[in-house]
Amino acid sequence: MEYLAEKISDSELEVMRLLWEAGTPLPISDIRIALRQRKGWEATTVKTLVNRLLSKEVIAQEKRNVFYYRPLVSQEEYKHWATNRLIDRLYRGSARNLVAALVDSDSLSPDDIQELRDFFRMEGEK
Repeated sequence: MEYLAEKISDSELEVMRLLWEAGTPLPISDIRIALRQRKGWEATTVKTLVNRLLSKEVIAQEKRNVFYYRPLVSQEEYKHWATNRLIDRLYRGSARNLVAALVDSDSLSPDDIQELRDFFRMEGEK
């Protein structure tokens, strides 16, 4: 999965999100309509993004009466990869440093911190 996220642009990620949300293969027409409504993108833009994702082998197409598209990578796989990549790139592989940065930047509410404490307590009991 190393190839995955570094090759998926933010715009391509919008296509992936749509496919993940759908939970079923979508025809290009549905993808175009949804992204026109969400992002105002033209059909040519959507087709370009779909073609890029196909070439990166993170989506597949299936020929029916028209082509249908589905993700080859789950949203969870992508999140896992992207999180690890962020930790590696910005925090030299230290998840602890990431959490410390969140706490230091006041990005976490007291409830968030308590939730993390509870989570780590439960993980320690396993």
